[in-house]
Amino acid sequence: MTSNEPQSESDLYEDAHVHQVYEQIASHFSSTRYKPWPIVERFLEALPDGSVGLDVGCGNGKYLTVNPNVFIVACDRSTNLVNIASQHRPHTSIVADNLNLPHPSSTFDFAISIAVIHHLSTPGRRIQAVTAILDSLRPSTKSESSGYRQDGGKALIYVWALEQKHSRRGWDEGDEQDVMVPWVLKQNTNAKCTEESKTFHRYYHLYCQGELEHNITAAGGLVLESGYEKDNWWAIAIRKPQWGHRV
Repeated sequence: MTSNEPQSESDLYEDAHVHQVYEQIASHFSSTRYKPWPIVERFLEALPDGSVGLDVGCGNGKYLTVNPNVFIVACDRSTNLVNIASQHRPHTSIVADNLNLPHPSSTFDFAISIAVIHHLSTPGRRIQAVTAILDSLRPSTKSESSGYRQDGGKALIYVWALEQKHSRRGWDEGDEQDVMVPWVLKQNTNAKCTEESKTFHRYYHLYCQGELEHNITAAGGLVLESGYEKDNWWAIAIRKPQWGHRV
């Protein structure tokens, strides 16, 4: 969406209940996000040296330092979070919309999008976000004669799961999938360090089992691997290969 186009109802809703919230809690949020998740760490560490990729919805950029032998172009809608992520040199961090990534298509060796797409408020927008990620990747090929597939770029996507009955949140199958999740921001308000708190509410769509894979397929992707880890669904995907020519 360009600056001249009117904002849709979904744009306005996400601006109020996602984007503005993260702008206000960025520093506090960043202080709680420092340890890489194991599967994300393993994905990044397995990449060939010299790979160039994307971190879509990078937050504070905690994944930029996992593998020093790759280069990552990171982006987030939050200017304040991008300012924090930009400290991780030599990587690049920019403000961008994950529905309209400002990168050339068919270019990148890999992409990650960790706990981001669940903030989009309609099925169509979530599929559009997956499409934008997949379109950025180098395409894959298939040989009709040999059946051999040469994989192009790969994407790792994480979303919050509905099935969290053993977590402190207690959500599970059958519960409402579209929820508001509180974030309590504590601040010192004067010289005596009196602490006050303010509660913000962030929109989440909680993914049920198989829903992420469905989004990837609808976006023209092929799921290579998927699973569940600590209240999240995750999947590794490529652009669906075409016989005999580039996707």
